[in-house]
Amino acid sequence: MHFIYKIPGPILVLLGGFSLSWGGLIIRTFEGASIWQILFYRSIFFLWALITFLLLTYGKKTIKKIKEAGLPGLIGGIFLSGSFVAYMYSMTETTVANVVFIISTQTVFLPIVAYIFLKERISPRGLVAIVLAMIGVTLMIGDSIGTGSLSGNLAALVIPINFSILILIIRKYPKVDMIPAIFYAGFFSCLYGLILLENIFISTKDIWLSFLLGVPQLAFGFIFITIGSRTTPAVMVGLLMLMETIFAPIWVWLFYNEIPPSSVLIGGIIIISAVVMKTLDYKKLQ
Repeated sequence: MHFIYKIPGPILVLLGGFSLSWGGLIIRTFEGASIWQILFYRSIFFLWALITFLLLTYGKKTIKKIKEAGLPGLIGGIFLSGSFVAYMYSMTETTVANVVFIISTQTVFLPIVAYIFLKERISPRGLVAIVLAMIGVTLMIGDSIGTGSLSGNLAALVIPINFSILILIIRKYPKVDMIPAIFYAGFFSCLYGLILLENIFISTKDIWLSFLLGVPQLAFGFIFITIGSRTTPAVMVGLLMLMETIFAPIWVWLFYNEIPPSSVLIGGIIIISAVVMKTLDYKKLQ
């Protein structure tokens, strides 16, 4: 699997965003599995794919690599596993557009977390981007109060916050290999699903969909982005990651005619504008 490391970083990040964009559509296609059953089986297949990748990449050094991630990798994995749970719950409680638009605010949440824990300065443009993103999220959450999807939107908000904390851990411990940390995330989310599911048996179709959700959508997505980000400028990563934000609502619109309220679309445009502004602000600071 070393050949993946030879693929240009921007292409990997683009492929990663494209892979992740199919999550909402696949979840909408399940015929009977509950959210916790989906989480469990998705995590099983995700772990299988990740362990296979680690073994093919590191061979006998796989266990050593996981151990080398240490406490930072474990803590990062715990926060990321929380994002996996929040993603599953939010996708079943609100529209796909709501979820991916809110997830995209992770670029904007990062400077807030960095300011709180690392005392990093927030630039004027960055502050404007944060305010814009908050306006966009507020529009979505405000609309969800009347539509009954408030819990889904609040769960989606957990994802960018947790991801920002994960990035903070990476920055504080730059030598930590985050592929093992992703392994921890898969392990814990699998454990959560096993504890919370009411019945382990699901249909053959749902098993197949769980495979699609765990391997090509999640495992490939995270592996591509994690490896691609190493050699891709941060400004480009932020923009290429919008691939998921743009395409995820398109897939469910094409296949399930899921059209979000106008307030969500307006909020989404504001959030994307904020993300682009914050990304360009990062470039200016380099």
